[in-house]
Amino acid sequence: MDRLSQDELRALDKEELSLVEQSMGDLTRLGGSQLADLVRRLRDRRDRARDLADRQRREARGKAEPAGLHPAGGDEGMRLKKQVLTAALDRATAAQDAGRT
Repeated sequence: MDRLSQDELRALDKEELSLVEQSMGDLTRLGGSQLADLVRRLRDRRDRARDLADRQRREARGKAEPAGLHPAGGDEGMRLKKQVLTAALDRATAAQDAGRT
């Protein structure tokens, strides 16, 4: 089982960390509907992180108006979050596909 680095732990909120930890465990113990729910929730979180990273990157380049008081300085944190969630989603999707065959 892979371990998360300190930076990865900092990038995730509690719910995201729980989802990522579930994907690192024994996915064969989850039922089909539980695994499908995990995949759906991971995909939603990954898509949200991707969208926020895109917005922050556009703000930092000056191509979009700031969503807050100040423009974002970069997208490093959201990009890391997206990478961690994508890896978790890949593990869960692979387990889901293996269960179908």
